[in-house]
Amino acid sequence: MKNRSFLNKLGDFAMGKGFYIVLFLCVATIGISGYYLLQTVLGGTRAAEPAGGDASVTIPDHSVVQPSVPVPDERETVKTPTAPKTEIKTPVQPDDPEPVKESEPEPEAQNSGETLSKVFTWPVQGAVLRDFSVETLSLDPTMEDWRTHGGLDIAAAQGVNVLSISAGTVDQVYKDGLMGTTVVVDHGGGLQSWYCNLNEEVAVEAGDLVEIGGVLGTVGSTAIAEVGVDSHIHLETILNGQPVDPREYLN
Repeated sequence: MKNRSFLNKLGDFAMGKGFYIVLFLCVATIGISGYYLLQTVLGGTRAAEPAGGDASVTIPDHSVVQPSVPVPDERETVKTPTAPKTEIKTPVQPDDPEPVKESEPEPEAQNSGETLSKVFTWPVQGAVLRDFSVETLSLDPTMEDWRTHGGLDIAAAQGVNVLSISAGTVDQVYKDGLMGTTVVVDHGGGLQSWYCNLNEEVAVEAGDLVEIGGVLGTVGSTAIAEVGVDSHIHLETILNGQPVDPREYLN
């Protein structure tokens, strides 16, 4: 009777306030179950993430001021410095200009272009024993062979005066080992006359001025290279360093 009474009371409680208690417990159980289920799902998702952590890309803040590069203004033009213009003035000719006098060249300039005199004479009067020959060979009476000959051998007795073929300046006086005592006269314009086989005593020295027909010395026998030729004077004419035929001037 007593137990029945307890059950009755429990039933009355369940039908009354007990109903709400049971409902609350059911809701709490469902909530707790859902919480653990959610934790289980979230835990599995985190386990699947890479061990290196999240890869993140940092986007620069546009608010940071970047150094600006000056951009040239297209409207600005570069001005290239230009050279100052030189005004060319045309010389004004006078109505009646005075004639310009030509300046006379100095004597040295005259001598460099032409000979001091265009008049020539023979150094001695006599026959030509051996002629000028530089392009063909001629018989050498001394060496008894055929060779060139750069001058004229003009017959003259020993002691006869040897004359300058034209006006000029004595350039050299010396003794040659083969051609004997030699006098060289410079006539200007690149022309020189050489007198060989003179006596040892001569009448001039280097630097002397001589006129046409001036005495340079006398015929001798000092040229051992031409002892096979009769008494004579050996005459050469040199133009700009090259031997030329003396007859071109003597004739």
